[in-house]
Amino acid sequence: MVAIPLAVLALVAPDSASEAAIAARVEIVRTEYGVPHVLAPDFESFGFAMGWLQSEDYGDVAARALVRGRGHYGRFLGHDSIDDDFAAREVHRRAAETLELLDDATRQVYAGFSAGVNYYVRLHRDQFPPWMPTDFAAVDAHALEVQSWSRGDAAGFVRARRRAAGGEARRDDDVAFELDGSNAWAFHPSRSTSGHALLLRNPHLAWSAGYYEAHVRIPGQLDFYGDFRIGGAFGIVGGFNPRLGWATTNNYPRYSQVYELAGDPSDSTRYRLDEAWHTLVQRSETVDYRTASGASEEETRVTEWTSLGPVIYREPGRLWVLKDPRDGEYRRGQQFLHMMRASSLAEWLDVMRMRAHPSSNFTFADADGNIAHLYNARLPLLPHDPTGDTAAFAARTADAWSELVPFDDLPLYVNPAGGYVQQANDTPDWTNLNVHLDRDTVPANLPEPRLRLRSQLSLSLVHGDRKLSLEDMIELKHSPRMLLAERVTDDLIAAVAATFPDGDDGRALDVLRTWDRTAGASSRGGLLFQAWWDLYEASVDSALVYAEPWSETRPTETPRGLGQAEAAVSAFQSAVRTMRAEAVPFDAAWGEVHRVVRGGVDVPVSGCDGTMGCFRTLSFSRGEDGRLMADRGDGWILAVEFGPAPRAYSILAYGESAREDSPHFDDQAAMFARGDMKHVAFTDQEIARAAIRRYHPGDEETR
Repeated sequence: MVAIPLAVLALVAPDSASEAAIAARVEIVRTEYGVPHVLAPDFESFGFAMGWLQSEDYGDVAARALVRGRGHYGRFLGHDSIDDDFAAREVHRRAAETLELLDDATRQVYAGFSAGVNYYVRLHRDQFPPWMPTDFAAVDAHALEVQSWSRGDAAGFVRARRRAAGGEARRDDDVAFELDGSNAWAFHPSRSTSGHALLLRNPHLAWSAGYYEAHVRIPGQLDFYGDFRIGGAFGIVGGFNPRLGWATTNNYPRYSQVYELAGDPSDSTRYRLDEAWHTLVQRSETVDYRTASGASEEETRVTEWTSLGPVIYREPGRLWVLKDPRDGEYRRGQQFLHMMRASSLAEWLDVMRMRAHPSSNFTFADADGNIAHLYNARLPLLPHDPTGDTAAFAARTADAWSELVPFDDLPLYVNPAGGYVQQANDTPDWTNLNVHLDRDTVPANLPEPRLRLRSQLSLSLVHGDRKLSLEDMIELKHSPRMLLAERVTDDLIAAVAATFPDGDDGRALDVLRTWDRTAGASSRGGLLFQAWWDLYEASVDSALVYAEPWSETRPTETPRGLGQAEAAVSAFQSAVRTMRAEAVPFDAAWGEVHRVVRGGVDVPVSGCDGTMGCFRTLSFSRGEDGRLMADRGDGWILAVEFGPAPRAYSILAYGESAREDSPHFDDQAAMFARGDMKHVAFTDQEIARAAIRRYHPGDEETR
């Protein structure tokens, strides 16, 4: 009998009998609020359970992700879906090429995840469209973790170039989106009342992002609790094991680099590099799609490539190419699995050298008492100055980058003076106010220094020598302070008072005078302030909004004051008229308008978006009744103390399930709105006490 290599088997979906066998050997324990604890004998079973659980709680999201990862969405949904299919087919080929290069444990997780999704679809056909496949394999799950060159970066460069030539207007999506992000803190034992390190994890994304709280155990191999993003086997972006944990926050360096090359004006198929003419390589991709009549059609597109990367723009005699350090990287899942299994800071940092997850900072704490912050980035080592939105000219191959910035040159803080590290999506210059980043020691293409209001409030909350318990840290995290209000309200009051207001203007001014300048649910005055700020900021040139703009020399004290008092008064008067016309009392409580509405829950909530300087970060969409409903920002929060056994609290605002008929759709919403958190069950005893159901995937009671 000829043995079939595991890598080949991983390209082939298991049959239903083997899926049932895997299901029989894995146990799921649901504790309070529906949190699943996976008790698995091996890595394949772990992956299987996660594929099943995501399908159980989120319906077809994981299955659709696997279809998209194959580049087959247009095959079922039509021509409108094929743009993503072209990119996905390229990535899927890379996944097939690299699957055998992964370690055995990672391949097993991918194989198990795909099998778990298959098994759920087979047993619950009525929950899925008739076309949903049940033959997903490890390569399909792996493809979801493989990275490619950024079509978004390419499109951004083209738009910027056309704008510079006056040929295209600026688009909203060209503006940096400041609502997404995260908060992270770590406190050294010298700053905790227990003498143990503390960690806070607090991502800010849309509440549709699908954070999923889970705990996975493989005896002697893995014991990890954290957030698993719905739609893939390794959406793990934060959590802890018995020895250590980490939190991620988005960073925003410029990864890809555009290069301008000389082209042949008389032959568009040629470009010049290294004093020679070369012929562009054409790569064609064919995607099939379903027509309105149900027939199958195909479309072929061609991409032109140079030795440096794909051509993204061209003019007569010139062409521009994108060189992206993320292109082809395939080890993201493997890196996260190794991070989950690390047992010390040294081991964890060694894993981080892979840099297969390029777009996050990492904040760390462990049971040995270490804390750390790593500005993790897959930065290219540029042989030229950073170019921003423009391109560098390459006459030779050596003019373009060929290596990454060495790992040891990335900003790293380990146990800094003052006993804390913090991150709120700004540059690492002020991760700790006691240890300022020396810009001469870091790569030149690190983003320019920046410290926005949310980061400044973060520093205000953690800097100093106060010792904190785990519960103290949680209370600090939920602070309703609005730093913007603290910086400009005095100037606003003075400017309006100088006009000797009466009537509604006078009454509104009195509300501001007594307002506590927070976004607390019971605070009165914040609605008026926000209405005024929106009008004022929109009416003034951005450089003139503040009397004192942000300054790198006073990074935690600026911006402050109002730059245009007359415009501020006019905006205040307009805000008063608008609130009167909309019948909103000037002194209405923040929480009368700002709500958490989910399922049967409709309750007031504290918090505002980060641009207003809230650390309790929330953004809202307006409902039909005019009230604002939280839908972005704080959603998943985890707080851990690393003692002999981890002690932790967590909250997932939108619950463990996206199914509206599930008891776990809205059972954490009211608790989240109050600023409360639930105890995390991590040890055997905690899990046993909190257990509400035990089952194997496919048991009758789960259907």
